[in-house]
Amino acid sequence: MSFVPLPAVGGDPASAPAGTTPGSFANAPKLAPGPAGRLTFSSPDAPGMPAPSDRTAWDFLPDGWATGTDATPDSARTFEQADGSPRWVAVPDGFEPVTQLESARLGIVTPQMTRVAEREPHLSAEQVRDEVAAGRMVIPANTRHLEYNLDPMAIGRASLTKINANMGASPVSSGTDEEVEKLQWAEKWGADTVMDLSTGGDLDACREAIIRASHVPIGTVPIYSMIIGKKLEDLNIEIILDTLRHQAEQGVDYMTVHAGVRRAHIDLVKDRLIGIVSRGGSLLAKWMLVHQAENPMYEHWEAICDVLHDRDVTFSIGDGLRPGGLADATDAAQLAELYTLGELTERAWRKGVQVMIEGPGHVPFDQIEYNAKIQRRLCHGAPFYVLGPLVTDIFPGYDHITSCIGATSMAYHGASMLCYVTPKEHLGLPKKDDVKQGCVAYKIAAHAADVALGIPGTRDRDDDLTRARAALNWEKHFELSFDPDLARAYHDEDLDVDTDFCAMCGHDWCSVRISKEIQEFASGKADGFAREKVLKSPALNAEQRAILEARGHLSPDQIHKLAGKTKTAVGATEGHKAACHSDLADDDRAKDVQQKKVPANVVELTV
Repeated sequence: MSFVPLPAVGGDPASAPAGTTPGSFANAPKLAPGPAGRLTFSSPDAPGMPAPSDRTAWDFLPDGWATGTDATPDSARTFEQADGSPRWVAVPDGFEPVTQLESARLGIVTPQMTRVAEREPHLSAEQVRDEVAAGRMVIPANTRHLEYNLDPMAIGRASLTKINANMGASPVSSGTDEEVEKLQWAEKWGADTVMDLSTGGDLDACREAIIRASHVPIGTVPIYSMIIGKKLEDLNIEIILDTLRHQAEQGVDYMTVHAGVRRAHIDLVKDRLIGIVSRGGSLLAKWMLVHQAENPMYEHWEAICDVLHDRDVTFSIGDGLRPGGLADATDAAQLAELYTLGELTERAWRKGVQVMIEGPGHVPFDQIEYNAKIQRRLCHGAPFYVLGPLVTDIFPGYDHITSCIGATSMAYHGASMLCYVTPKEHLGLPKKDDVKQGCVAYKIAAHAADVALGIPGTRDRDDDLTRARAALNWEKHFELSFDPDLARAYHDEDLDVDTDFCAMCGHDWCSVRISKEIQEFASGKADGFAREKVLKSPALNAEQRAILEARGHLSPDQIHKLAGKTKTAVGATEGHKAACHSDLADDDRAKDVQQKKVPANVVELTV
């Protein structure tokens, strides 16, 4: 038998070879300092894609700095990079690093870099340092926020894909207490960072409360605070710098600054279907038209860098001209701004400030790879942070799904962080459950991309869950799932005993049970996963009960029985066979109940 040859494969996303599939089809991982590492955890380029930049943050040093890998000049500092190669750095006399980027350039491994490596064991602290020094990774950790509860993390393509949750009070909805509750809820469901986008209420108090309560980095869009209670036309550089300085002192870890929207770009959006959808971008466009002047954030970029530098605030350079619909994607305005974002990246690196770049929110699926790879080239590998993107515009209420499809692809092709979209996107301010739905959808997207990229160890939990599923070990199955309460509740809605089959097929037609019983197969026999007998499932907890109540498929009485059942109630005492639906039917009727769940012409159950 002959097979079509497999393509060259990259790293295996499992810690140890397992199963019958090869490793990732992504490029082979190459963690290396400088330009040599620019293809680490990347997708193969389709024909016509722009090549990655061969420049890094090392090429954009502050005045008075120099570096090299050859003979070391007198008075230069030297250190060994993660791959064993030497590097020297010369800096002005008396210089002391403030930012993670400056420390990395001096070869210093900070406590924050060490913590990142602890959280991401496929990276060493020295590799984290080298990626930060190259500008391909950021550690958003305001020195003030580090005094509170912040647990340092990293955003970059060498690290795991991160997700961000947006929240914030508006003039018509929510308040500080609710936003802090949503922050904690987002952290529970896996948000790696949170952006406070409040435009109403007491913005200062809300931001302060969120920062003090959070364990994850907090981002903001400071222009919202710059114009609250003021006329847009009165915005000036003094207000801009004062607002940035105040938020930096509060502890904001990264800030969106829309300095890439320039006066010359405004003509490029005139024929768009939906114009400018970025709030910051539209405000600054109006300001430029009123004053017939250049964007003050662009003109005073170095002064803004100085403010962010003093508290090590990371730039999330805003895409004020991002497309708001498929028809406007990858147009002249978006790309013109992206060229400017590349320029601003270089200028920020010269000031020692960390940078990531924001990307588009509505992109047809076929244009996603190009969007990721043109950013990679123009911004020299600075981390790419994208909203979605949505790959279709006609599913309001389901945009957490339409966008996480695009997010998976964008992360595979190079994005480092994905800003979630909730079911309320385009419709209103997300509520608590919307936050959960958005986080879960984006955890799926991020994890799927990490497995595809071959990041070591990312498939371990998937393989373990497969082993548990093969062994029909339901407790282990639920324990390994991302949302155990949901999985258990859905299972018990149909079959509230942990049998050696599930309600989808029934006993006779269960392929997993059959495979497990074939002696020649390894399936279902993994050490630590096999179980000897059918076990009684535990009673529903409060969370699981609420899930089934919300679904509405079982009566209140049935749910009450599932939540209050005992060992005797299910007939699963030692030596007794448990009925499939023992809370809803006695042993003699268990077969009848199961048959009602499965059409008679599909399966005939045996006792």
